[in-house]
Amino acid sequence: MRYVFKAAHFVIVIALAMPVAAQDFEAGLEAYESGDYAAALREIPSLAAQDDADAQFNLGLKYAKGLGVARDYAEALRWFLMAAEQGHAKAQYNLGLMYWQGQGVPRNFVQAHMWWTLSASQGTAFATQFRDNVEGRMTPKQIAKAENLAREWKPK
Repeated sequence: MRYVFKAAHFVIVIALAMPVAAQDFEAGLEAYESGDYAAALREIPSLAAQDDADAQFNLGLKYAKGLGVARDYAEALRWFLMAAEQGHAKAQYNLGLMYWQGQGVPRNFVQAHMWWTLSASQGTAFATQFRDNVEGRMTPKQIAKAENLAREWKPK
């Protein structure tokens, strides 16, 4: 009976905490969309640190665009990568852009192609076009490597 009580207590605590996390993210997103980047930065980092892919993606956007923080491509890349590794399609798309442009990372068409392939498989607009465009600058061997990396990729 004691274990049943502990299990029930755990479920109640988790159930109560989940809406708070969702509210924190929503508050951060609303602040971001209204241009209050300082308020957004108060809400989103704690969720991002808890492996919330949406929060990680949004934090990556802030660093990539310099919204409320100094523009820092290396930091943007770090947050996008955390979200992308969980399967976040928009983060995967943005990683493709960063590898394509060499922002925060050396330019790498193979990585750009791989991330755009993964993002396109989830229906992200323009990912297919960008992937097809980068193929024009790649060797057949590089394309094969990128396709193989995308096939073998597994979310973390």
